[in-house]
Amino acid sequence: MSLKKTSLYGTATAATLVLTVTACGGSGAGGSAGSGAYDKNATVSIGSLYEPQNLDNTAGGGQGVTEALNGNVYEGLFKLTDDGKVEKLLAKDYKVSGDGLTYTFTLRDGVKFHGGKELTSQDVKYSLQKVIADDSQSARKSNLEVIKDIATPDPRTVKVTLSQKSISFVYNLSYVWIIDSQAKDLKTTEDGTGPYKLDKWTRGSALSLDRFAGYWGDAAKNKEVVFHYYKDATALNNALLTNAVDVVTSEQSPDALDQFKNNQNYKVNDGNSTTKLLLAFNDKAKPFTDVKVRQAVSAAIDDKKLLESVWGGYGKLIGSMVPPTDPWYEDLTKVNAYDPARAKQLLAEAGYAKGFAFTLDTPNYDPHPTAATFIKSQLAKVGITVTINTITPDEWYTKVYKNHDFSATLQEHVNDRDLVWYGNPDFYWGYDNKQVTQWVQQAEEASGTAEQTALLKKVNEKTAEDAASDWLYLYPQIVVASSKLSGYPLNGLNSQFYAYDIEKKG
Repeated sequence: MSLKKTSLYGTATAATLVLTVTACGGSGAGGSAGSGAYDKNATVSIGSLYEPQNLDNTAGGGQGVTEALNGNVYEGLFKLTDDGKVEKLLAKDYKVSGDGLTYTFTLRDGVKFHGGKELTSQDVKYSLQKVIADDSQSARKSNLEVIKDIATPDPRTVKVTLSQKSISFVYNLSYVWIIDSQAKDLKTTEDGTGPYKLDKWTRGSALSLDRFAGYWGDAAKNKEVVFHYYKDATALNNALLTNAVDVVTSEQSPDALDQFKNNQNYKVNDGNSTTKLLLAFNDKAKPFTDVKVRQAVSAAIDDKKLLESVWGGYGKLIGSMVPPTDPWYEDLTKVNAYDPARAKQLLAEAGYAKGFAFTLDTPNYDPHPTAATFIKSQLAKVGITVTINTITPDEWYTKVYKNHDFSATLQEHVNDRDLVWYGNPDFYWGYDNKQVTQWVQQAEEASGTAEQTALLKKVNEKTAEDAASDWLYLYPQIVVASSKLSGYPLNGLNSQFYAYDIEKKG
């Protein structure tokens, strides 16, 4: 899964994978700067709220490290495009055995790391082992633990044997960065194969990338990319208005959009989001062990009113963990829909006619404080007292995600196809339904996407019925850019932001 700021990438279960050969060219790129030549030596300034915690995506680097480095500095055997397809990247080709347990990958020729070393099968083996290592914080760790053996019969060939079938294996490989096996200090430096190399990272301010002259594919369409980091949406918008940045990766202040919509110097793009805002219960801690309590809390919160207050006319209610772009999406907004009278009835049936009190651990960045205050007010109307405990992303990761020391929390889950986390009873929210776990396992071992989709629809319906969490709303994905720019991603799927196709007119 991926969480905003803390960015813990979660599991995904792939539907049909469209596999094509590609260099760094993007898919789903947006914006139109009109006719005329662009500046091939331009510096593109990108405004973001999500600075990396460090530069290693297996060491808790956060959403920011994915946004800045994924696809730009580091590449995988496969690439997830901006419209959700999977394409071959460093893998030139691959074959799957008849029993679905052995994958043989042939690597692309002529690929060099930024440090100068040529890519070999040993680097791929090292990169995969790094993801599944005991100390790894990778989002893909649990998914890739199906890897039983990695063989490197020659420098261009990697043979991976799985312990069981995994229909998502290739999809999950698109999240694995291929790293120079000899690289050191990856929390502060890098050695990838991407179209850019790291220039400089000034903590708390900016991270700059330079075009890599030795890149194996098509050169980046700009010379330099600088990610500028801001503490809040107002500062970010001011930076765009004063030309301090050229594009904002994800607009967080809808009230400010009119000043860009009514200005010919800017373009406002409303893309497709996979980011869900969750009120996540600790399903192993009382009173949230009781399904009726979880249903009551969900029914007591007016999600539509919350979405309107935070995002105006943007965003969407979905009623589950599944966004419309997932193959197993169903509109489940009527399940545990807003109904204060039903909430009170459910509380009484659960033995809490006079309500109860709990602490809501709330990340300290927007929109969590606003959402927490709204939830506190809504729940007070049905007799539930909420104490808001505001914490930093680092505190959230340790207290909530690692130690499971919470009653309820707010968090954003960025990834597509991450419903399957509800099949893992050890995940931070502790939802444990043996039937759901079985369905998730069966879906992963499915012989085809139709079987997989049918099983995951059952998971979606059951988790919604159980109010495993309260899925408050689906974020909009609003990219605001200078009208001089084109070629930037519209959807920013799973927080990645490919910069190499961005063209900037002088």
